[in-house]
Amino acid sequence: MEQKHIIAAKKTKEFLTTFIRNKMGYSGAIILGFFVLIAIFGPLITDYDPKEYGVADVLSPPTWDNLLGTDDLGRDVLGGVILGARISIMVGFISTLISMFVGTVVGIASGYYGRKVDTLLMRITDVFLVLPWLPLALVLTAILGASLWNIILVIGLTSWPGTARIVRSQTLSIKERQFIERARSIGANHFYIMRKHILPNVFPLIFANTVLVSAVAILSETTLSFLGMGDTTQPSWGMMLHYAFESGAASLGAYWYLMAPGLCVVLVVLGFTFIGYAFDEILNPKLKRR
Repeated sequence: MEQKHIIAAKKTKEFLTTFIRNKMGYSGAIILGFFVLIAIFGPLITDYDPKEYGVADVLSPPTWDNLLGTDDLGRDVLGGVILGARISIMVGFISTLISMFVGTVVGIASGYYGRKVDTLLMRITDVFLVLPWLPLALVLTAILGASLWNIILVIGLTSWPGTARIVRSQTLSIKERQFIERARSIGANHFYIMRKHILPNVFPLIFANTVLVSAVAILSETTLSFLGMGDTTQPSWGMMLHYAFESGAASLGAYWYLMAPGLCVVLVVLGFTFIGYAFDEILNPKLKRR
């Protein structure tokens, strides 16, 4: 047991050292860490309340009192951006967990059992891959209702097929290896093999893919909220963009109202993407050798 801990500690140290040396991963970690800190300590930084009117002039340009100007109700845009970080990042993380869980279960079951199970699960996966994501998400959100948790559920249940395909292909390779045959020969059942042998071997791939899916989830929430399907009581970046366009900020020249939440979305997605590519280079043996 102690030897396992030593090996795990060495691998963790090697992973962190390699990650820090990766410029894309390091840059992405700094960007994402900054926004995560804002999301955690946001309520301590600002007293912004999305349900109240502001005391300043509407669509007022940036000043020392309002560093990012004001919105269409006279509220501080900076306060909305700070609180919006918590909502947008939370949606990204939770919907990604749902997506990863469904995709991993489907992928491992399909690749391990094969035959009829594989055919059935992959045909269902193909249906989700073929259907255009945006119309499907809009229809599901309209049916379930425009709320934050419904958006999380919709994103999670529509973004798993890519993960299922990746996990399935890796499972097909792993299940043919000798240690799986040995486990079967000593009487290990299917669930034990998938949990103890298949899952640990595909987990690095799932972990790397999780970061990229998180970026897609945040972008998806922004898209749905911008189209008016978000929760109007929650100050997410997507809802801020929605209200900015509704109030005519673009035509009135209120660039600060559009740029602030839009730039935050771009930076967070960029941070997740950088980290995802760094993980892929570190965990993928072919890219690591290269």
